[in-house]
Amino acid sequence: MPDTALRLRIFNAGRIREMTRLATQHEAINLAQGFPDFDPPAELVAAAHASLDQGFHQYAQSWGSPRMREALAKKQERFMGLPLDPDLHITVTCGATEAMMASIKAICNPGDKVIVFSPFYENYKAIIHLNGAQPLYVQLHRPDFTFDPQELRTAFQRGARALILCNPSNPSGHVFTPAELQIIADLAQEYDAWVVTDEVYEHIVYPPNRHTYVSSIPDMFEQTIACGSLSKTYSITGWRLGYIIADEQPTAQVRKVHDFLTNGAPAPFQEAAACALALPASYYTQLTTEYEQRRTIFTSYLDELGLPYSMPEGTYFCLVDISDCGFAGDVEFCNWLIEEIGVAAVPGSVFFDHQVTNFARFHFSKREATLHQAGERLLGVRQRV
Repeated sequence: MPDTALRLRIFNAGRIREMTRLATQHEAINLAQGFPDFDPPAELVAAAHASLDQGFHQYAQSWGSPRMREALAKKQERFMGLPLDPDLHITVTCGATEAMMASIKAICNPGDKVIVFSPFYENYKAIIHLNGAQPLYVQLHRPDFTFDPQELRTAFQRGARALILCNPSNPSGHVFTPAELQIIADLAQEYDAWVVTDEVYEHIVYPPNRHTYVSSIPDMFEQTIACGSLSKTYSITGWRLGYIIADEQPTAQVRKVHDFLTNGAPAPFQEAAACALALPASYYTQLTTEYEQRRTIFTSYLDELGLPYSMPEGTYFCLVDISDCGFAGDVEFCNWLIEEIGVAAVPGSVFFDHQVTNFARFHFSKREATLHQAGERLLGVRQRV
């Protein structure tokens, strides 16, 4: 049998999805892979039924149905404060994962270097290597998960072609401040590098923190490729609707990649998405309020257990320090947690570029009843603390 590609030996299969498979096998509450157990807005579900009844069963326009792109442009203009042309600046993708893959393919050549803040979402490492590029890791320093500007400058000096920025950050929950983003923007401009943003949690940010779009920083729209998704904001992770917002020139190149990578996102869901994108500002306020309540419920159980954690400023993820739980490492802890406690988490080591084995990542995108059930089970960890 011939050999498979060498680049696949650099990384393993996704650990997050593996933990979901184990959770299903052991009937554990899945606080590993970040998807909700509650429904999307009722009007969005109704719009999906209507789009199926109206015959949207064939390919949409490759870079996105006009209706969705127009609705997305109007919605993002409100939040980004930028004039957006749905025909020139917006490409609809099969989720933010494809958006990120298409973006890196469009701007990176084999051997190019891409800066990634560590800890990072595990997909970034795979995407960089699959495109023949090389990651340059810059540490987010605990406890606040902030970066050292000089360390970032050094990474740019090593010839970085691009920087991937997850904001709000998965898994740390850090929301980058305007001052931090200005440092990133200044360095990107100084070294003529791209900034590729992952902003899928843009509307899950807890006061007093606020989300700032890199694209909205003066002179950065031309150097920023913003990747987003409807998955988290509207609780439709299975619909696979993502998007890329960029200036006309990079958009044209991204669309070349997208056209041959997936051709197009699901047509009926694109038509329905216009309904969600037209929801009033009160929807996003309520979304934050409800997630803040879920955060309070989940962290209250961690407080009762006495386990240290980083309070998320955004996202619905929480990194928990398991150093005192009596395990050799995070993988052993997470396997035990699924099998004996009935709760699934992700070993934190998957998110770091160096050996860090004392964290587990949990998510709290669940109904309050589910979180209470998971919390009561987690109290069983007391026997090991």
